[in-house]
Amino acid sequence: MAAPFKLAPLPWDEDALAPTISANTISFHYHKHHQTYVDTLNKLVQGTKYADMKLEEVVRATAGASDAKDKQLFNNAGQVWNHDFYWRSLTPAKTQPSGKLDSAIAAAFGSKDELIAQLAEAGKTQFGSGWAWLASKDGKLSIEKTPNAETPMAKGVNCLLTVDVWEHAYYLDYQNARPKYLEAVLGKIINWEFAAENLTKEAQAVRAAAE
Repeated sequence: MAAPFKLAPLPWDEDALAPTISANTISFHYHKHHQTYVDTLNKLVQGTKYADMKLEEVVRATAGASDAKDKQLFNNAGQVWNHDFYWRSLTPAKTQPSGKLDSAIAAAFGSKDELIAQLAEAGKTQFGSGWAWLASKDGKLSIEKTPNAETPMAKGVNCLLTVDVWEHAYYLDYQNARPKYLEAVLGKIINWEFAAENLTKEAQAVRAAAE
């Protein structure tokens, strides 16, 4: 997806994640916050070298920028990418890790419960706004947390799933109780099939590069 960037459709209905995340929260988060990042990004890339780039390329090209305009561009591009990824990390369906993902979780964390505990801790301890991530490198899983619009993807790290810990992601439903939001999301609506797909894509990319 290159400019003009568009607000990607949600992968489920706005009320599909209730009561874990209410339709009211999804409506504000998606139509106000996410839409604003898209609109601002489109304004910022006009007439620049980034105008013909895909979203991921813009994020990577502006990560760590010192120029004020490029920093602003990264903040909005990063947030568009992160939110697109966050929505797909959630699902109203009941999913469980299986196959290679299940084996990778066991190897890195011992169990899914321990993975969830560490991911929740990353989300709880991310100071201020940011994200908690399950990531992989060469099939080995790890937990990362990033502030503001930062994303491991910008550094070439393969992301499997993410949880948004900006206040607008949970405040209408949980007020200041971020730990309760994390417990509910990680326990009930994480899309393990999406994580498995991303792990498979990494393995396919490694094989393709070796050929």
